[in-house]
Amino acid sequence: MTANPMLGVLFHWIGGLASASFYVPYKGVQRWSWEIFWLVGGVFSWIIAPWIFAALRTEDLFGVLAATPARTLGLCYLFGALWGFGGLTYGLTVRYLGISLGTAIALGLTAAFGTLIPPLVSGQLIDHLIHSTSGLIILGGVAVCLAGIAIVGFAGRSKEREQIAGGAAAMRNGASFRKGVLVAIFAGIMSSCFAYGLAAGEPIRQLTIAHGTAPLWQGLPVLVVVLLGGFTTNAIWCVFLIARNRSAPQLVGAGADGAASPLLRNYLLCALAGTTWYFQFFFYTMGESQMGTYGFSSWTLHMASIIIFASLWGVALFEWKGASRRTKAVLCTGIALLVVSTVIIGAGNAFAA
Repeated sequence: MTANPMLGVLFHWIGGLASASFYVPYKGVQRWSWEIFWLVGGVFSWIIAPWIFAALRTEDLFGVLAATPARTLGLCYLFGALWGFGGLTYGLTVRYLGISLGTAIALGLTAAFGTLIPPLVSGQLIDHLIHSTSGLIILGGVAVCLAGIAIVGFAGRSKEREQIAGGAAAMRNGASFRKGVLVAIFAGIMSSCFAYGLAAGEPIRQLTIAHGTAPLWQGLPVLVVVLLGGFTTNAIWCVFLIARNRSAPQLVGAGADGAASPLLRNYLLCALAGTTWYFQFFFYTMGESQMGTYGFSSWTLHMASIIIFASLWGVALFEWKGASRRTKAVLCTGIALLVVSTVIIGAGNAFAA
């Protein structure tokens, strides 16, 4: 199959839209604690959807996984579990720093580490990227992406200052800010482990193609293993919270506030949210298959797309109401840079192809 990087960019945009949108159905869940709806949705995100789509779109899924070296399976699972820690601590990042600044720091680090570490470890960064025009174009696109993330974060910080009554005196204290930055660094680095898990799954891709799977779907069996690791981390924490908060009866109809919950509605909304979350990586693997030699750049495209659509959702949901025109202009500048970065990275990959 001939690589088509610009088609890959489109797939990454669709995946970013799914990632930015998946939490919306959760807002309709009623009388369920966080650990309940997160676990139920996670079963669809990390178990049901990956297995269904991999079984439907790839050839001999079980045979491929059985033939995969144990070391490969172990690395994919391990990196998935480590990524789970990043997802869990992201909530603390938002608590200490707010959504905009916390997201900018965490996803900025995730983009940087998840994009640059795999080619650095493999030697591709030193041997090829910095010595080729296409490689330098891609690295330039990564730099533009990181600049865009920083500007969006700055706009978010300005928005919070303008929206909080009392100005700077009402902002989070310095101790919380320092703690938030440390947590954001941890969350960002651990979240980048997902990219390492995908890179470690290269033998699985080769095996599934050898079994007759179309190249477009080669990443789906890898997701099965990586997401199983992520499910383990999240499930352990959710089960701990369920035991501590005694919230298990909510699964069969009891509400968190004592009243009955709309059980069928809640399960359907969690299924929708969980499946939408999975689609971000469903389209990610499709996009990665189109990027050619420098498939690692997919991670930057993914992060940029998430922030683009998350910011647009914020505008649509009036989260920026009360912000000044200057702050909104800064936000638009950051979003524009993120869009430009995806085009630059796509062009670099097309040039290489």
